[in-house]
Amino acid sequence: MVVTNNSPMTLLAGLCILEDEGLALEVARDLKRQLDGLPVRFYFKASFDKANRTSIESYRGPGMTEGLRILEHVKRETGLPLCVDFHEPSQAERVAEVADVLQVPAFLCRQTDMISAGVSAVLRRGGRLNVKKGQFLSPLDMRNVVEKARAVQNKSGVAPDDDWLAITERGTSFGYNSLIVDMSGFKTVQSFGVPVIYDATHSVQIPGAAPGGRSTGGRREALEVLARAAMAAGADGLFFECHPDPARARSDGPNALPLRHAGAFVRNMIAIRDAARALPGLDLA
Repeated sequence: MVVTNNSPMTLLAGLCILEDEGLALEVARDLKRQLDGLPVRFYFKASFDKANRTSIESYRGPGMTEGLRILEHVKRETGLPLCVDFHEPSQAERVAEVADVLQVPAFLCRQTDMISAGVSAVLRRGGRLNVKKGQFLSPLDMRNVVEKARAVQNKSGVAPDDDWLAITERGTSFGYNSLIVDMSGFKTVQSFGVPVIYDATHSVQIPGAAPGGRSTGGRREALEVLARAAMAAGADGLFFECHPDPARARSDGPNALPLRHAGAFVRNMIAIRDAARALPGLDLA
């Protein structure tokens, strides 16, 4: 991994789930406008399916065929590169035709077939693979995931860019439904030779905490303070989901960032990241 003080921040931001084509275009265009001129490598993120909704009655998205059509349209209209989840190994190749960053969801991060399919798909197209750390794993456990990915890459004989693989931290379960972010974990994951991205919105989720226990709750009020801490702790990138009206979002509204704050939020995170990187480290070994 090559990360310098002048490296632009990797930013994955957008909708939790595709609700309709108009909203996807609205959010992508607004994010592009708010982030214009900032030193970030921005990928618009949206999911065509949420396979792990709390209730079987919850909205899951438009599905892969329609979802990828919408995302291809957003990409053409805005010129933005995309970050897209896939949920089964058989989906990797098709999704990688559209996505610039192929993403393995947290609950599937240990599935060898998912990692193998994702690595193979991005290497064929010069893309990037982002693996979200499961809530059931410690940062140290991600070493095995990184080693799986590298084994597939080595076998392929392809020599990709240094940052073709990234890990995203989104907290670890503590008790039944609380997520805790171990700030020392960023350095742990970086020691495996991969950049680590902080997921600001999923880290403040409270699974099953919405009224009736049939959807996810969240502590949006904690979003900014944890993201500031993650930037100071050395995170290489930032992930967040946003919505023009979080109260009406069809998935993960309680922890979504209001869209109007996206630009200011990212500017604050860049300032903290840059300040932390400018400070000399202490030799405490």
